[in-house]
Amino acid sequence: MNKYEIISTKLEDTQDFSKRLASYLQPGDVITLEGDLGAGKTAFTKGLAVGLGIQRNVNSPTFTIIKEYQGTMPLYHMDVYRLEDAYEDLGFEEYFSGNGVTVVEWAHLIEDQLPQDRLNIYIYHQGSDTRKLVIQPVGERYEQLCKEIFS
Repeated sequence: MNKYEIISTKLEDTQDFSKRLASYLQPGDVITLEGDLGAGKTAFTKGLAVGLGIQRNVNSPTFTIIKEYQGTMPLYHMDVYRLEDAYEDLGFEEYFSGNGVTVVEWAHLIEDQLPQDRLNIYIYHQGSDTRKLVIQPVGERYEQLCKEIFS
């Protein structure tokens, strides 16, 4: 399985990457975000939203679990950190196969409900302002996407 790494020395680097990634996405794409607390998962999603033409302010759906935003295509932003029951029926499948892009923070908590093919992104602290992003494509669609982005 291929992995790609990006070192981000400031918040804007992370958001610039996610903005660029947005231009490669299509309906039904699923991105999982894992990593250190406060490493920039929501900041990543904000950049993605800008890249999808979303005008509204994007913030973490920690207490609502799912927030929807409308841009060139819908963005479904999930934060499953506070989900009481990993098998609670919140209709995840409908989002994953829907007409938008789904971003799932803390995705390992609903591992069994995630689609097999997806783009896994891990964000780690590397000092006070520096972050390491590890991008791991799972499935042919995401392998191709990464080849395009990183070539």
